[in-house]
Amino acid sequence: MNKMKITIEEKKKRLLAIYDHYEKDMAEFKKAAACVVGCAECCIDVGKIDITSLEGIIIREQIAIFDEPLKSEIKAKLIQNKAESEQQELVRCAFLREDQSCLIYHVRPFSCRQLYSIRKCNGAPPIMHRHTVELARQTVKEIQRLDSNGYSGHISYILFLLENRNFRDPYLGGHIEPEKIASFGRSHRIFINHFVL
Repeated sequence: MNKMKITIEEKKKRLLAIYDHYEKDMAEFKKAAACVVGCAECCIDVGKIDITSLEGIIIREQIAIFDEPLKSEIKAKLIQNKAESEQQELVRCAFLREDQSCLIYHVRPFSCRQLYSIRKCNGAPPIMHRHTVELARQTVKEIQRLDSNGYSGHISYILFLLENRNFRDPYLGGHIEPEKIASFGRSHRIFINHFVL
């Protein structure tokens, strides 16, 4: 059976619908959250923010509209973030401002959207309702199905790959060419969404 290709713009709309559906399902649980604006412990101490290629495209578009010198600062932080992550260090999110607010909050990836804690973290991992962990796992799978010709991995690695036209253009064209990133993908634990489903 021949599947009709979905445009990247349609995928973006569907991704927003997935996010909205998740937020509605989570609303009652998040009422118990201890999280407050500016807390940012998850942005500093969690250590691994994974995204899909689709989320990376949306984040790239957001970066593109920032003025200089902010755009250059973010790119430098992403390079630093990538290097630190390659050393297995916990890394502060490149999009976290000095006041602990998020530069890309309205386009933040699902890895960020799913996090909350029912107790103040104080350097410990977040404590979530058991049901919400399963709901998040299912939502990740739904996002990966939507982005089936894309990849998943650390935010700095996916954004690094998307900077390369030889990676970005085939992806935007609906193609999957894992051989182009095979070495980097293995060493950086990049997953092909099509194969993790």
